[in-house]
Amino acid sequence: MNATLIALAGALLLGYALGSIPFGLLLTRAAGEGDIRQIGSGNIGATNVLRTGRKGLAAATLLLDLAKGWAAVVIAERLWPGHAPVAAAAAFIGHCYPVWLGFKGGKGVATLMGIVLALHPLSALVYAVVWLGMLAGLRISSAAGMLAAISAPVSVALFGRFDLVLLLIALAAIVLWRHRANIERLLAGQEPRIGGSKG
Repeated sequence: MNATLIALAGALLLGYALGSIPFGLLLTRAAGEGDIRQIGSGNIGATNVLRTGRKGLAAATLLLDLAKGWAAVVIAERLWPGHAPVAAAAAFIGHCYPVWLGFKGGKGVATLMGIVLALHPLSALVYAVVWLGMLAGLRISSAAGMLAAISAPVSVALFGRFDLVLLLIALAAIVLWRHRANIERLLAGQEPRIGGSKG
């Protein structure tokens, strides 16, 4: 196996392994809150963790989901220069489709922000402003997350990082796909605001 294939395989495995760590599930179980998949939407992300009433757990889930996306990119770039985008995609897929949970993971918004932070920090700032701004204005977690995801490829393009556009378009598309039930509720005017029973 040549060096390029080793680097590719390493970046894929590292990214997927880090991305597939289900922090929301692990934290809620450790805190005695049971299986987060049996609460609210059944999702393992921070928004659903918030439905336990444990804001600290939700914040920790968000930060750790973000951190694993960032770490996958940074570590891969140091070990196998030029393969950071491969690790980024693998980490995102690992979060959304973790083998340990029957390929039923999170929706990817926080992990995508971590990836963007590692790839292009200025675009991550835009991502955060869109996410938090829309969350404050709309009070609808799903809408804020989707708009933030969409901002990623737009932002890197505006900053001239066209090499990242296709990757981030693909990841943003997966975020939208993962939110398809939310989109249906949004179109029907039935999507709950923060504090509702689904997300």
